[in-house]
Amino acid sequence: MESEKQIDIESLCLKMKEFLAFENIKTNVSMSEYTSFRAGGKAAAMAVVETIPELRRLLNLLTQEKVPHIILGSGSNILVKDGGYNGIVIKLGRSFHTVQAEENVITAFAGAKISAAAKEAMEHGLSGMEFASGIPGSIGGGVFMNAGAYDGEMKDIILSVRAITSDGTREYSLSGEDLMLGYRSSVFQKNGDIIICAEFQLEKKDKEMISARMKDLMERRNRKQPVNLPSAGSFFKRPEGYFAGKLIQDSGLKGLSVGGAQVSPLHAGFIVNNGNATATDILKLMRLIQNTVFEKFGVRLEPEVRILGD
Repeated sequence: MESEKQIDIESLCLKMKEFLAFENIKTNVSMSEYTSFRAGGKAAAMAVVETIPELRRLLNLLTQEKVPHIILGSGSNILVKDGGYNGIVIKLGRSFHTVQAEENVITAFAGAKISAAAKEAMEHGLSGMEFASGIPGSIGGGVFMNAGAYDGEMKDIILSVRAITSDGTREYSLSGEDLMLGYRSSVFQKNGDIIICAEFQLEKKDKEMISARMKDLMERRNRKQPVNLPSAGSFFKRPEGYFAGKLIQDSGLKGLSVGGAQVSPLHAGFIVNNGNATATDILKLMRLIQNTVFEKFGVRLEPEVRILGD
């Protein structure tokens, strides 16, 4: 693959400052500070957008300038290679963190934490989002990946999504059926469009029952998953007919380390950062796992984590 052309960051920042606050534009940004892995290289620049018009204008500019870019929510499913990302990271500001309940519907903007939306649902006696209460990502990332846990997925409850075309020129809505939600996949992975907010159809139920269910799932998660160490959650997609964690464990890899990266001794489906892992350590361990599992079981593991950069 050809290397990307070098971006004229100085010129691009001047253009961004025409419509973004000065303090919302940073250059040479270490992505280890913005991702749950706490590892990885630097992005050429980061731009924080506070409104939908700002986001649309920025997308339009980056499209015209042919500058690579990515939307960053919680950074819980992203790893930037140590060589860095030669592009712009777009971070969603406070106005994109809003969560509202009305009747049986929760409306959550893309930057809101999934756990915050689940908690808001519980506070209003709305059931159906309990499965998501411990998922560490943002609503945008959750819809983009059709996030799921404990036999629930976003596709089970999603009513509609508002989005912006990748070039920022048009805002539109899609019903849940139009989102092409599959296992860790959605239409947005194909069209590159940007999720603004999502509506979730829930059911009225007893608030205490919902709270108890969320507490039970959180306790199960805390017992079985390495929540006290930086990770990106389940690192690999579930292969059809198998469980990635069991394949890795049965390959004798549980607890194996490469540099500061380790296959979690608690749950083999997780790669954790023991404190000083580089993105290179994590990727070397990923490839070692993939090769070993393929040799032993003939199954190719695909990362669920999005890997960016050089």
